[in-house]
Amino acid sequence: MITFTVSAEEDGKRLDVVLASNLEGHSRSRCQALIRTGALSIDGATISEPKYRVKQEQQLCFIEPAPLDADPEPQDIPLDVLFEDDQIIVINKPAGMVVHPAVSVERDTLVNALLFHCGASLQGIGGVKRPGIVHRLDKDTSGVMIAAKTDTAHQSLSAQFADHGKNGPLRRTYNALVWGVPDPEVGRIEADIGRSLKNRTRQAIVEKNGRHAVTHYRVLEAFGGDKWTVSRVACQLETGRTHQIRVHLSHIGHSLLGDPSYGFGFESRENNLPFPTQKSLKALSRQALHAVDLTIAHPTTGEKMKFSSELPNDIQELLDCLQSTDN
Repeated sequence: MITFTVSAEEDGKRLDVVLASNLEGHSRSRCQALIRTGALSIDGATISEPKYRVKQEQQLCFIEPAPLDADPEPQDIPLDVLFEDDQIIVINKPAGMVVHPAVSVERDTLVNALLFHCGASLQGIGGVKRPGIVHRLDKDTSGVMIAAKTDTAHQSLSAQFADHGKNGPLRRTYNALVWGVPDPEVGRIEADIGRSLKNRTRQAIVEKNGRHAVTHYRVLEAFGGDKWTVSRVACQLETGRTHQIRVHLSHIGHSLLGDPSYGFGFESRENNLPFPTQKSLKALSRQALHAVDLTIAHPTTGEKMKFSSELPNDIQELLDCLQSTDN
């Protein structure tokens, strides 16, 4: 229970505005929803209208309802936890795991795993006991992901990701193995991304009705010879669109190794690789993309925090084969 008295400065203001200013970590829209549930009383009388105008010296009493149980089923799925406190959890997502339940995938997702792992430590996002997903990785992309455990953390992280690091420390870095060597070796790709008109399950570079997208890349090392070339590339996202790195690198002619959707012509190129590398690439069975670093400002302390993940075994084995090739 939280009680407070309407100040002279708050006299005549809307109830939802006053409540939001007195409740840390609660947005105005969240306060509106809470008021409508009857969670707030003024001088002993329940008020359920967010537009109600308060008066100086009125006594407000707020009782936040317990968060509702989330619809997804908690599942005991092992997680590689890189960091956890009462506000956030950072995990190393494995390839093959879908982030959020959908009609086609209702179980065995990251959200199902987080619901079980976090349990009672989830304070609720928007009144529901669920982790706050502020960014996603494709099913077959591995690496660092963060989720919020409270409304306060969810709002802070959402704002940081929406700002794309322009006014804060947010950075997202990926490593990719791509066909060929981009020229120049350090560059910026800016091209709008939207749903493909040819295949609605894919994204594409579009001239109209797309979303602004910018990817920065840098070649870390290159391999190969006359018949084939492959490079390891570091990518930093200035925006976060669906399949952004995969679409952008394919757009400049350097599709990811193992990418079934955007790796056009990779089967013919694969035949030119040395046999051990071909074998390693077949074993990969996914796009060679891994989120290696994530930097944020902690939602409550403001501390700059960087989380890192080494390349997983399947990508590292392929990289080892490439590095050992003399061709």
